Amino acid sequence: MAKITKEMALRYHEQGKPGKIEVVPTKPHSTQTDLSLAYSPGVAEPCLEIQKNPHDAYRYTAKGNLVAVISNGTAVLGLGDIGALAGKPVMEGKGLLFKIYSGIDVFDIEVNEKDPEKFIQAVKAIAPTFGGINLEDIKAPECFEIERRLKEELDIPVMHDDQHGTAIISSAGLLNALEVAGKKIEDVKIVVNGAGASAVSCTKLYISLGARLENILMLDSKGVITKERTDLNEQKRFFATDRTDVHTLAEAIKGADVFLGLSRGNVLTQDMVRSMAPSPIVFALANPVPEISYEDAMASRPDVLMATGRSDYPNQINNVIGFPYIFRGALDTGATAINEEMKLAAVRAIAGIAKKPVPDVVNAAYHVNNLTFGPSYFIPKPVDPRLITEVSMAVARAAMESGVARKPIEDWDAYALHLRELMGYESKLTRQLRDAARRDPQRVVFAEGIHPNMLKAAVEAKAEGICKPILLGNDERIAKLAKELDLSLDGIEVINLRHDDEAERRERYAKILAEKKAREGYTFEEANDKMFERNYFGMMMVETGEADAFITGVYTKYSNTIKVAKEVIGIQPGYKHFGTMHIMNSKKGTYFLADTLINRHPDTETLIDIARLSEKTVRFFNHEPVMAMLSYSNFGTDNNGSPASMHKAVEYMQANYPDLAIDGEMQVNFAINDKLRDRKYPFTRLQGKEVNTLVFPNLSSANAGYQLLQALNGDEMEMIGPIQMGLNKPIHFTDFESSVRDIVNITAVAVIDAIVMKKKQGK
Repeated sequence: MAKITKEMALRYHEQGKPGKIEVVPTKPHSTQTDLSLAYSPGVAEPCLEIQKNPHDAYRYTAKGNLVAVISNGTAVLGLGDIGALAGKPVMEGKGLLFKIYSGIDVFDIEVNEKDPEKFIQAVKAIAPTFGGINLEDIKAPECFEIERRLKEELDIPVMHDDQHGTAIISSAGLLNALEVAGKKIEDVKIVVNGAGASAVSCTKLYISLGARLENILMLDSKGVITKERTDLNEQKRFFATDRTDVHTLAEAIKGADVFLGLSRGNVLTQDMVRSMAPSPIVFALANPVPEISYEDAMASRPDVLMATGRSDYPNQINNVIGFPYIFRGALDTGATAINEEMKLAAVRAIAGIAKKPVPDVVNAAYHVNNLTFGPSYFIPKPVDPRLITEVSMAVARAAMESGVARKPIEDWDAYALHLRELMGYESKLTRQLRDAARRDPQRVVFAEGIHPNMLKAAVEAKAEGICKPILLGNDERIAKLAKELDLSLDGIEVINLRHDDEAERRERYAKILAEKKAREGYTFEEANDKMFERNYFGMMMVETGEADAFITGVYTKYSNTIKVAKEVIGIQPGYKHFGTMHIMNSKKGTYFLADTLINRHPDTETLIDIARLSEKTVRFFNHEPVMAMLSYSNFGTDNNGSPASMHKAVEYMQANYPDLAIDGEMQVNFAINDKLRDRKYPFTRLQGKEVNTLVFPNLSSANAGYQLLQALNGDEMEMIGPIQMGLNKPIHFTDFESSVRDIVNITAVAVIDAIVMKKKQGK
């Protein structure tokens, strides 16, 4: 992780549009009618409905997905009382985290008021705007009274994240760390260094989970909190101990099982850690400098289980693992509060995630291959896509079971899908593809079984019931890699095509290929040599019916793969060319882009084949094709070169496919902007239609186009492909940058391709 400098931080917040969040319209606003609906006179109708039934605000306004992040700046993370305005960058940052992790919109509100009563009244006065309130960076002990009053007096969820966020995440980590250490929470001795809002909330939640008050020692800046002290507020008195033999941290920590630090850096020494019980649990959460550094703690003794608040070490106690999803579940059930049951549900859900196999996206984000539950991983990572479903759903269930939900969830499967789609972890199209493949899983050969992503994809596809995988490669190396990645190969066939046991099959395949290509100069000996190559061998498995589909590309150059596919599989009758397509799922809809991989400089005949194949492929994915043939010119304004070829291809398609919505050649802005196109070119066959299929004039523009879209909109869209169009059998390609998710998606496409081909052949 790069060292964050003052200059970097200031530049980040200042560059472009200052700050980190903005308001984005969610309704059309380009016409006078739109504006009349958005404001006067149309806006009067929802106002009157809300006047009659206040709960209709959740139907007609953003209230149900809007949280206020409110602070008075009296306890800003690590900076102290810097004032409301100076704390605004932190509140904006909290808003950004809400949005990117749970899709919740935020207004950050900085209230310049330190008097608790006046602060409470200010928050109550603006509460009707919001579906929930996240209190932030308010100093203790005032924060306790502020939160208590607001929870009592408002009918929307209120949570002080500095208290409860850290409590929830550290509780999940503590449960798992205790499991790793082989200890029970009711038996362990806990030392808490710090007595502020977070420390009090954490410790109370530990007690709710089974920790015993008599086993807890809490310290503030003056030492151990004992009943003999007279300087204690209400919160500290709750934790005061009867013991009179301990006053310092060094004395308190002897024999302790758990250390929770929410204080300041470098107060815990290696000798103190050595004095703790076997397999000690050390949560040093002071930021940015922990109570003891990770390196010092690990060097003090080998059995320590360590967590910090930092992202550059294992087991980060990070509030972002909790608050976005807690509010998500609360908002989605119309909860009137975030209660103890909901917090405990979040704790158990977060703890449970860490015990499950880690998704590839998490391993990739942290540049590791095999995160597994244990000393170095007992808390989920913030990027884990399962948090949105597991935690939000657990909180929503708890809201319903505890009686604070006003909008109960009835279809939990649909809710889970909604959450995944909300955050772009799953699109409707990819879900449909995988569901369709699961109905009739086929035998799929994965060419590069030794590649980590392809191996993971094969295992995942099998686990999801998408296919019956066959891996090609050195069986010993594949087994070794699977062990390193903690993957099970049970039920997965592995074929070492170079092994002597496969000699008979290689010769049989070679004979078939040589006979097929005898008039093209092939000899048996040449064909037999080629069977030692995975693409030839794997495609012959499909050609002979010993497999149903083939996936390749993470190692192999496209040019070689294309050549092999033409030789072994061949192009479908009625076509002289084949091509590929990428599918782009975006907030604006689904778009089909061709040809993104195969045909470098297509002439008119090639463009016609690409258009015909594209029309067929779009229908394969249950969409009605509306096709734009792209160029740098519009409708004959340039009659040379590629525009002329595209123009002739359009003429052919319109003449031979009279019912197909296709036109061009046209520039991409006219293709995408139907209002602009219809006004400028009212004669087009696309009048009144939104284009969903783009055929590019050459490979350079197609490939650059889809990669540019992916680079600029990676967080807001999903690209599926390349999907082959026009080969005789289901042979599909990936590329060297394909993620596990990409390969699994292509596998689902290949399976559906195989199913459809079998039906056409009557099998």
